Amino acid sequence: MEVVAVLGASSDPSRYSFKAMEMLKDYGHWPIPVHPRETHVLGTQVVASLAELVKKGQKVDTVTVYVNASISQKFEKDFIELDPKRVIFNPGAENRALVESLTRHGIQVLEACTLVLLRTGQY
Repeated sequence: MEVVAVLGASSDPSRYSFKAMEMLKDYGHWPIPVHPRETHVLGTQVVASLAELVKKGQKVDTVTVYVNASISQKFEKDFIELDPKRVIFNPGAENRALVESLTRHGIQVLEACTLVLLRTGQY
């Protein structure tokens, strides 16, 4: 079971981050919703930030990103300290500067749709 931090997770069923939480669970992964204002997504308690995961010592295999570059850039240090195996930037969340930084730190980066990766067996 892969542990996946869903940055920008939402309790709104119309949002792609909500759909990703659902599909990750359906495919046997353990999604952890990350959002500063949400409390629960699909019955799972939300953590406020990637930094909170670092403080808890939570190992994360993948971070899937559903926030825009102006938001994700603020968490560059947290991404690096969390040290996931990979980070997926979903459509609309691309961040060239962060991609370059994460790559320099040995973190695999994909610019792809988590939903498509799961459905096509490429996850």
